[in-house]
Amino acid sequence: MPADSPYEILDDRFRTERCVNGDSRLEVLHDGSRWAEGPLYIPAWRQLIWSDIPNDRILRWDEATGTVGTFRTPAGHSNGNTLDRQGRLVTCEQGNRRVTRTEPDGSITVLADRFNGKRLNSPNDSAVRSDGTVWFSDPDFGILTDYEGHRADPEIGACNVYRIDPVTGRVHLAADGFDGPNGVILSPDEQHLYVSDSRAARIHVFAIQPDGTLSHGKVFAEARTGVHFDNIRLDDEGRLWAAALADGIHCYAPDGTLLGRVRAPEPVSNLTFGGPKNNRLFITATTSLYSLLMSVTGVPRGFASRGAV
Repeated sequence: MPADSPYEILDDRFRTERCVNGDSRLEVLHDGSRWAEGPLYIPAWRQLIWSDIPNDRILRWDEATGTVGTFRTPAGHSNGNTLDRQGRLVTCEQGNRRVTRTEPDGSITVLADRFNGKRLNSPNDSAVRSDGTVWFSDPDFGILTDYEGHRADPEIGACNVYRIDPVTGRVHLAADGFDGPNGVILSPDEQHLYVSDSRAARIHVFAIQPDGTLSHGKVFAEARTGVHFDNIRLDDEGRLWAAALADGIHCYAPDGTLLGRVRAPEPVSNLTFGGPKNNRLFITATTSLYSLLMSVTGVPRGFASRGAV
């Protein structure tokens, strides 16, 4: 690849599977966040929203006009955003230490703010199953300082992944033993849940049992030396893409092999697929929002394709 290409090939499959056939450079869509995370493309609006955590706001970029405006402020120092199957926005508000849902009329429903009567740490990212089950990560990043939330003592004393029952609304412990659970994503067939552990520099994968509990956890990938993961996404060929901070975006084959990476001029926090064909990679990296039109397509909503197991 040319020296100025955003792609680095580490396994020839990154080339032969046409992962490098898109744009030859990153496009800057916005610069002016303090620390950007949580990008989410909303097809019905043709807009992308993302969280500017220290500035306590959610911003939105309009695809038709290229303009950027404020979607919500204050925003509870929001981090990860996702949609449920009814198109409602589910947000991890790490400053407010809760997971919320935005209803069609704009009102906010609190889905979770406690576990066993104790306040959550600072919810980071979530994934929603077709039946309404929500899994979310709860590291302590938002209570360590006042930069991305509000400094406070933890009440639970651990950083876990939880499950919200869609019928009862009860919060259950889904998985523990993490150092800093971060990105969570469901496999397209909803049979597995992937969790990145930032401090441990690993991505785990769990089998989802019929009752929603997780089992048979194993390490899917370990980061290169000195690299830590943030959020993760899957494409429709079963490859897993991981935000790897100063090392850009890593792409893993379904067998866990690191195929290549996408370089970025700033440490990468999060990524998501979007656009009319779901083949535009949106990247939040420190102060900026970037995009890269690719030959790779993200997993369509509600489409059961191969998972990266």
